[in-house]
Amino acid sequence: MAARKIEEERPNMIETFKEFKDTKSIDRTTLVSVLEESFRNVLAKIFGSDENFDVIVNPDKGDFEIHRNRVVVADGEVQDENKEISLTDARKIEADYEVGEDVSEEVDFNKFGRRAILNLRQTLASKILELEHDSLYNKYKDRVGQIISGEVYQTWKREVLLVDEENNELILPKGEQIPRDQYRKGETVRAVIHRVDNENNNPKIILSRTAPEFLERLLEAEVPEINDGLIAIRKIARMPGERAKIAVESFDERIDPVGACVGVRGSRVHGIVRELCNENLDVINWTANTKLFIQRALAPAKVSSLTVDEENKKAEVYLQPEEVSLAIGRGGMNIKLASMLTGYTIDVFRELDETNAEEDIYLDEFSDEIDQWVIDAIKGIGLDTARQVLNAPREMLIEKADLEEETVDSVLNVLRSEFEQ
Repeated sequence: MAARKIEEERPNMIETFKEFKDTKSIDRTTLVSVLEESFRNVLAKIFGSDENFDVIVNPDKGDFEIHRNRVVVADGEVQDENKEISLTDARKIEADYEVGEDVSEEVDFNKFGRRAILNLRQTLASKILELEHDSLYNKYKDRVGQIISGEVYQTWKREVLLVDEENNELILPKGEQIPRDQYRKGETVRAVIHRVDNENNNPKIILSRTAPEFLERLLEAEVPEINDGLIAIRKIARMPGERAKIAVESFDERIDPVGACVGVRGSRVHGIVRELCNENLDVINWTANTKLFIQRALAPAKVSSLTVDEENKKAEVYLQPEEVSLAIGRGGMNIKLASMLTGYTIDVFRELDETNAEEDIYLDEFSDEIDQWVIDAIKGIGLDTARQVLNAPREMLIEKADLEEETVDSVLNVLRSEFEQ
């Protein structure tokens, strides 16, 4: 019974790799090479060397042959039993062998015992796994930036596991998910291939739905003029699931890039907005003129004037009081996106009333009513006078000076009361 079980090991083993070849689309040449190398590794462990062995593998038929080649030497002069055979033993194979001739003898691998067969299985499994990892890495390494669809297989707190059409695993981390996304097992999810890690030859395909590239690929699919090269996407700034600003440029003066991207009544972006959980899209004309680009990026607010420090990438923008809240946006979203889009730190100020422009007081004069550390924090962001503080957005004082809302409101009340007296 034991002998019969060992005899059955060989065909089962080959069948396993025939199935692997069919399901993983590994080419025949590579499969043969892997199988042969695995056999040779085991032979080298058993005999000390595999140099004098011929290994013939036919995965299509599920068959293999192993031949050992030895040189005939005189009786009693055998020094290496793996590479030499005595004349007497050689003539047991064929009666006419002479000293110095080569003997090729087929080897029955099953006679090496169960341990050798298990060793071969382990070696083959290791080689095949390595081959599978290489195949997966090579399949995806050049697809970074492309959109892929995957089926949700499992959801965890920190990531979602998806599978592609070949059951390869794709990972969508929590930080790459749109906040309002809901994932259910079995549903199809679209994302962009963000990167492919390959640490210790263990490839991981990382997806993203928050990367600017995801929105860029969606626009390319919906706007033929982008795909045809007539319109270029110059820059994208996103707050995923909330709002995005997209700067576009037309290479054909007859084409309005903003209109082409948005479509009639927003027809070309409706599908994208739904895909991105109702993320609002602002499309603007790109320009190399920095001041004009910043003005456009702050839309819908209308800028009265601005100064630009190109060396430090900073801009001071002055607006009418009623425009300030539009420039900043809900939760500071508009000004944050404008800064991301233009690459400039943008400070927004209310325009000073010329009749009161000369009436101003340095902050240090209020040290008896405002703590000095608070004054220093405000001066640290470039505001030295009461008028400058009153004309700066409240949100800017909170975020940039790193002050509590109550502290900022207290300071503003003190300064306002001074001018109301």
